[in-house]
Amino acid sequence: MQESSWPENDSYSELESLNSLFADLSPLSDSEEPSGKPVRRDRRCQKAAVALVIIWSGTIALHMFTWGYWVVLGLTTLMGIHAVRFLFARPGMIPEPLSDEELATSPFVSIMVAAKNEEAVIGRLVKTLCDLDYPSCRYEVWIIDDNSTDRTPMLLDQLAREYEQLRVFRRPKGAGGGKSGALNQVLPLAKGDIIAVFDADAQVPADILRCVLPLFQRPNLGAVQVRKAISNVSNNAWIRGQVAEMALDSFLQQQRIAIGGIGELRGNGQFVRRQALEDCGGWNEETITDDLDLTFRLHLKRWDIDFMLIPAVEEEGVTRAIALWHQRNRWAEGGYQRYLDYWQPIFRNRMGPLKTLDLFVFWIIQYVMPTAMVPDLLMAVLRNRPMLLTPISGITLPIFIYGMVVGLRRVQKTQRTQSIAGADDHAQSVTDPGAGNNFSLLRTLLQSLYGFIYMFHWLPVVASVTARIAIRPKRLKWVKTVHHGTSPDLVTE
Repeated sequence: MQESSWPENDSYSELESLNSLFADLSPLSDSEEPSGKPVRRDRRCQKAAVALVIIWSGTIALHMFTWGYWVVLGLTTLMGIHAVRFLFARPGMIPEPLSDEELATSPFVSIMVAAKNEEAVIGRLVKTLCDLDYPSCRYEVWIIDDNSTDRTPMLLDQLAREYEQLRVFRRPKGAGGGKSGALNQVLPLAKGDIIAVFDADAQVPADILRCVLPLFQRPNLGAVQVRKAISNVSNNAWIRGQVAEMALDSFLQQQRIAIGGIGELRGNGQFVRRQALEDCGGWNEETITDDLDLTFRLHLKRWDIDFMLIPAVEEEGVTRAIALWHQRNRWAEGGYQRYLDYWQPIFRNRMGPLKTLDLFVFWIIQYVMPTAMVPDLLMAVLRNRPMLLTPISGITLPIFIYGMVVGLRRVQKTQRTQSIAGADDHAQSVTDPGAGNNFSLLRTLLQSLYGFIYMFHWLPVVASVTARIAIRPKRLKWVKTVHHGTSPDLVTE
């Protein structure tokens, strides 16, 4: 497996005494821990161990006592009410793109890309970003070369002579902080009121700034995440699963935001208001998923995050099982780290009741259920009874299937809207619209069924990650995906 790693920092201290552990878990005053600020976390392992013990012992206790069924019933009822609100919510209207007249007073935008050994894709990305349908005097492009050892520096030198809005920042060998450190170094140099972040393999539509910036007219909006899509679409089984997964994610994002819940950043294609970013203290250099960490800190500071379905930013999907496993382990660990880091301000309802409730429900679904699955199954076998958490699964699994179908349909609808009127698909729909719609619906249902089966890979990923963090102190390591541009079959982590 080809792999490229950014600098490592030791983010864990040695295991300390039990007294030190509980001292770390005890609530802090507001002056000791300002909410929403990135701070160094030295006891994630111990916190994760406590969380694992609570989840496992709690699951076993629910099996042992008769009141356990009432607890599960109560939790199922709460999640069911939230699910009803979630399913019947209607996403907000998408504002009109900026007109030519509005461009003169539009915000200045700083686009940032952290790049390390990206010779296969960096040229295409720079040319795309420097030719956006937006006044060149109203935006700048920062490419942060993190000590690349391939042809990336030479290509950037050539491109810098060609495009006046291109800025190249070179980091020396041994510079810390990974992607977060690279972005933090350039932030004081950037002039933009809005900071846009893309990955090096991004394929960015020309009108993206015109479409996204009108959303920032809301004063409390801190960030916008643009829908992500797969660029190297093929019959590869893992690629097909990722296409369905991204459609589900877009559905979940839209519905959660519509009920006043949590909108999340996804790294590639994220736009952040500079004031909100500075309010949160920049990007956290002590996490392996800067986007997920920033999501929590923005909400803790009472900033909202919106989601845009159209247009989408495309990126390369991984095509091999081992690459997918490593990528998802990194995502799962980064997502879990933020609960360990910010559990105190979350518990104090710093996000507000609607966001806290939404966060609680999805924490149960994403992390508690996969972790509790092992003791629940063991107790069910030993006591010859059904699994206790089955009612909760009975709510979540149909929602995910429905969400995948609706998410795919929404994506397909946007693709049809953007297609050329004389395309073959359009001609077929005019000739026999009923047959075309029926075929499209059947294809969507089959793709959703496959995507639903594919999503079960998250169960062992999350279960193993929560156990590993609790047992083994881990060095903080940023690992980037290796991109191969026009060779999709070679895409790996």
